Formats: sequence, C-alpha cells, structure tokens
Amino acid sequence: MIHLKSVTVREFNAQDVGLFPFNLEVVKSMRGIEFSAPITFFVGENGSGKSTILEALACAVESITVGSESVKTDKSLAALRKLAQYFRLAWQKRTRKGFFLRAEDFFGYAKQMRQTQDEFQQDLNNVKNEYKDRSHYAATLASMPYKNELSAIQRRYGDKLDQSSHGESFMALFQSRFVPGGLYLLDEPEAALSPARQLTFISVLKQMIGQDAQFIIATHSPIILAFPNADILSFEDGAMKRVQYEDLEHVKLTKDFLNSPNSFLQHL
Repeated sequence: MIHLKSVTVREFNAQDVGLFPFNLEVVKSMRGIEFSAPITFFVGENGSGKSTILEALACAVESITVGSESVKTDKSLAALRKLAQYFRLAWQKRTRKGFFLRAEDFFGYAKQMRQTQDEFQQDLNNVKNEYKDRSHYAATLASMPYKNELSAIQRRYGDKLDQSSHGESFMALFQSRFVPGGLYLLDEPEAALSPARQLTFISVLKQMIGQDAQFIIATHSPIILAFPNADILSFEDGAMKRVQYEDLEHVKLTKDFLNSPNSFLQHL
C-alpha cells in the first residue's frame, strides 16, 4: 500500500536560505519525491543528507516516535521542523498509524524499558516487605498493579529487552509496535542487526507490506537494499536520483571486497 504518494517542496523564504538544513546541497536541489513502491530506500554516504530528509519527512507527517521525544518537541529536530513546513504532502490514503525510529533511539528505548522494569520490580519487592505480616488478600491487591505492568512489558517485548542481543531486541520492539496500514520511517535499522537478522528483517518487511504498510528507510546495508521491487533513491553529488540495485556503489564495493578482500587489505 502506498499511503504517502509524493512530497513537493515550495520555495524557501530568504531568511532561511543559508541556514542548516537549507544550506545542504541536496536540500537546495530538492523539488520533490514521488513514492511509487511500498518500500523506498534512501542510500548515500554519511553527510549526504538522507537522514536529514527522512527526519524532515517524519516532522511533516507528524509521525509517532519510538524511544525519543515527539517530533513536535524534540530539540534535535528543531531545524528539521522548519524544513518540514515547506513540504506539501499528497496522500492516497492519509494514515496516522506507523512510527519513526532512529537507530540511536532504539538503544535508548531498550535501556529505558529495562529501567522501568527494574523500578516496577523494586516496587513489587517493597510491597512484599510491607505486607508480609498482613493478609494474603491485602498483599495480593497491593502488588497487583506492579505485576500487571511487568506482565504487560514482558508480553509486548519479551524478557530483558536490553540484555538480549541487539538484533533480538530490535526485532522484538519493531514487531511489537507494528500496526497494519501504517507509514514507517526508519533510519539505519541495520545498526542493530547482524547479516542474518537483516535477512529476517527483510522477511518481516514483506509480511508487513502484505498488511498495507509503507516504509521509507535510510540505510547503508546492501542486504536490506536488495528487497525486491523497492524504489532506491541515491543521495549523491548534492542531489537525489533513482538507481537500480546493481548500480549502487555500496553494492559494487561490497561485491568487489568479498570477491577479493586481500586486494583491498594489502595496502593497509
């Protein structure tokens, strides 16, 4: 399902030109983006602007965030909110479902959830100590709210979200928060995923597309980028252009390295 059909960019006001992110070449040259597939990849070197555009899109669609402040209040997105004001969105079907997730937000969220679990467990231990000389019924009533909260966290994310492997934790979080019919904006999800987990991630994407989801993903991963029939927008030379998977520099370099690593390493 393609919910967000396109983004067009109106002319910038003079007072914004020259300020970040309006001074980035890719932002200067951007006139709009057409979304013609359920999955669109943004790919490019660090500093090419792919994450900047993704974050501005998240602000424009007022996406729900995972593990960070709202896109409306997050101070790190203040400049991107200004850019988002210049975006005009065209929808095939407006959706409020979905979320925006950055790799760094995932690690912070996993730590936060573990701290929350520890706090509920400590509260539960305190109740047991305080009610040890009282009736079983009274102790049960007092402990019930904390047990319910702990059970809810475990049902949704599994046990010890931050102590599982990063890949297991990411997949548990990602799948638990998925709602059919949503728009999902992901920035470098491969940061938490091994190559094997990236293959699992591709499989999950396929299942979610079958439930009317749309994804816009910024990534460096040649594995994730291989998703069949995805649109790939390459950020290079200060512009965005559609490319084929086989023509990506990331893919060519990875293939060349795997075919002959010594030819790259002999000069170290």
